[in-house]
Amino acid sequence: MQTAPLILVTPGTEDKGVEFYDYSLSLSQTYLDAVTMAGGLPVVLPCAPSPKVVAEYVRRCDGVMITGGDDIQPELYFPDVPVELRKTVGRNDPVRDLLETLVVKEAFTQQKPLLAICRGHQILNITLGGTLFVDIASQVKTAINHSRLKHKDRVVHEVRLEPDSLLRQIFSREKIEVNSSHHQAVDRIAKALRVTGRAPDGMIEALELRPEEAHLMPYLVGVQFHPERLTRGYPEYIELFRSFTEASAAHRSRMEAKRGRV
Repeated sequence: MQTAPLILVTPGTEDKGVEFYDYSLSLSQTYLDAVTMAGGLPVVLPCAPSPKVVAEYVRRCDGVMITGGDDIQPELYFPDVPVELRKTVGRNDPVRDLLETLVVKEAFTQQKPLLAICRGHQILNITLGGTLFVDIASQVKTAINHSRLKHKDRVVHEVRLEPDSLLRQIFSREKIEVNSSHHQAVDRIAKALRVTGRAPDGMIEALELRPEEAHLMPYLVGVQFHPERLTRGYPEYIELFRSFTEASAAHRSRMEAKRGRV
């Protein structure tokens, strides 16, 4: 009997003394619930940015999900960020940045299905060579309000999906409505990626692999919004997680069959 695919989930972090005496992990239960509802078995990764540890966790799991959270240190994508723009950056954790950079690289090395959400969508783009807007309000004067923190579990704007995108296939519609709780966003896109969803103001809301790079990964979706927060009120969003967990299970089956032929 087939078992549920194991999904490696990256956590957020909290500074020493914020909640516990120690440096600690923080993760919304909604991520884990969404994976479970979609037929997966979530496994939370410790914040231990060791290449060997990360490689072993990725090897033992069938798919990888990178979650949202705090800002990413601008030094990773904008080394000469102006002082005033640097002041707009909220809490960031270089340890988590390093961990998730390693996770993205290892997911590509091992060709494991990858779902990247909000901050995860951003770290994916950075790791592959792209950049971010440090602060949308400061840098993109025509942007709509993307930081709707009081409506985290409600839809607040549309996203138009590209006709040939995986997201269009998953949702079977030209437009979806999403929540929005971010002040940073993808600016220059990494060469391996393409935009498959945009907000009405043009802000990038979804990334997938370019068709010519499809051989790099069996499944890759990055979204700027938080689908895990929408699964209760908008059940169609569980389909994104189901697509991901099914791709993870299918990848495991292919690997098992391949090993069986050796």
